[in-house]
Amino acid sequence: MEDIQLNAHNKEEYPPMHTAEHILNQTMVRMFGCPRSKNAHIERKKSKCDYLLDSCPTDGQVQAIEDKVNEVISQNLPVTVSFMPLSEAGAIVDLSKLPDNVSDTLRIVRVGDYDACACIGAHVANTAEIGRFKIISHDYDNGRWRVRFRLEM
Repeated sequence: MEDIQLNAHNKEEYPPMHTAEHILNQTMVRMFGCPRSKNAHIERKKSKCDYLLDSCPTDGQVQAIEDKVNEVISQNLPVTVSFMPLSEAGAIVDLSKLPDNVSDTLRIVRVGDYDACACIGAHVANTAEIGRFKIISHDYDNGRWRVRFRLEM
């Protein structure tokens, strides 16, 4: 468990963007019933996530995604970390993307009551630190919807 904590602090990430990704993932799960992002590239200036969808979201749905993410951010939710046995974690988080050699204890990151995810990354302490979420472009190809976004402070 100590190694997990050390890796989380050494990982070069931009905590506001990484936390916004968690909120986006949960928003996509709730709105479209899809899994969390298939692939993600998270950086300070802009980021992108890929989702497996049956069709491209409409312009109205894209706006609804952006609006919902910003609504969650504006609630000033606490972002907390806890540890739990792998055997219990499956009841509250998606374990499908974990590596085969994962520890018996998982680090669970919660964004208020909105999202819970197994994650070793760096996050803000409160969603008030994220800024405004903005979808800057998106495209759809062969069942994969790619969304690009940034944060505005």
